[in-house]
Amino acid sequence: MSLVPESSVLADKATASSRNEPASAMRRKLVQTAGTASLMSLVPPLVRQGAWAQGSDAPEKREVKIGFIPLTDCASVVMASVLKLDEKYGIKIIATKESSWASVRDKLVNGELDAAHVLYGLIYGVHLGIGGPKKDMAVLMTINNNGQALTLSNQLKDKGAVDGSSLAALMKKEKREYTFAQTFPTGTHAMWLYYWLAANGVNPMTEAKVITVPPPQMVANMRVGNMDGFSVGEPWNARAIFDKIGFTVATSQDIWTDHPEKVLGTTDEFTKKYPNTARAMVAAILEASRFIDQEVDKKKTATILADKSYVNAPVEVIEDRWEGKYDSGNGKKWTDANAMKFHRDGAVNFPYLSDGMWFLTQHKRWGLLKEHPNYLGVARSINKIDIYKKAAAAAKVTIPKSDMRSSKLIDGVVWDGSNPKAYADGFKIKV
Repeated sequence: MSLVPESSVLADKATASSRNEPASAMRRKLVQTAGTASLMSLVPPLVRQGAWAQGSDAPEKREVKIGFIPLTDCASVVMASVLKLDEKYGIKIIATKESSWASVRDKLVNGELDAAHVLYGLIYGVHLGIGGPKKDMAVLMTINNNGQALTLSNQLKDKGAVDGSSLAALMKKEKREYTFAQTFPTGTHAMWLYYWLAANGVNPMTEAKVITVPPPQMVANMRVGNMDGFSVGEPWNARAIFDKIGFTVATSQDIWTDHPEKVLGTTDEFTKKYPNTARAMVAAILEASRFIDQEVDKKKTATILADKSYVNAPVEVIEDRWEGKYDSGNGKKWTDANAMKFHRDGAVNFPYLSDGMWFLTQHKRWGLLKEHPNYLGVARSINKIDIYKKAAAAAKVTIPKSDMRSSKLIDGVVWDGSNPKAYADGFKIKV
């Protein structure tokens, strides 16, 4: 089974772009003027003056390359640059669009990128040597909660698979190879896919075929029949509905409300060599996160993200879920108070140790880790809470009282980080 080549994906994007040329032209104009006019009027005067970071607090690097994948949750990195929030902290963010999570990983490891909008579990996987070349890594902050989804093909819907239980029933009744895609083996989208399938009685390791596909290529591959379903961030789930090839069977917030998603990731080496720069990046992105959550007219940011420089998708595909307005593509419409969150007075952004530990429990559950790691020790090594606290103080962002938090997931199991070994071993469906 071959995946759609990059040329086909580019052709598909070009076709979509030509259909939406007037909107695209408008978006480019908005992006070109976003640093002034209406958007800049919302930026505090001190940000526009850009007079922070003198003396010992000065960033060691003034220009930083931060990679991102074309997903709507790259917004705070993009807006920190577009709104020039970075200037307040003495840096210039160069937001660089990347083709895949594997590319992000490689460029972080070899130093081509200073930091990245990146999957939580990717950073942990690289640190432990299970997601590519082993290198000590760092999580500087959480970028967002929620806002991902699982999409099934319309062919499955036509056969009655409209939720988890009916999909499981179909897979038992009609025996064949069912293929599902995620975006990186140790990443968040893989974990949401595996957790959801297992919660519905399907072992993703033995009863399905799982492949890795970059986010922007998901829709093209489903269109030509390479997969039955996929787990990815927006806007690609909404794009499958827009193109009438799939429907949303579950959102990631259905699986775990307010789950950790993307992080600002870098190497441990970078944080030691450039601690002030790391703090400045976090502070600038915290300001952008706060701007996004407080923005009255969210279509402004959605329009910027839609531009070909960033997500490269029709603004109508982005804006509804960006605003929490969901249409499943299967007759269900709702407003989701737990749609993608970027700040919420800092509750989103704190790098909780329990969040990092959870990904380790799932890596162990699915056989990516052969032995139990030192869960708390690894999380303390990766999550740079000290840097985050200094950045939060500079940006006047509230710090939570605890480094741990508690949540109940879709299967009713509570995760609080207190006994990760028992938690990882306690699942009925596992490797």
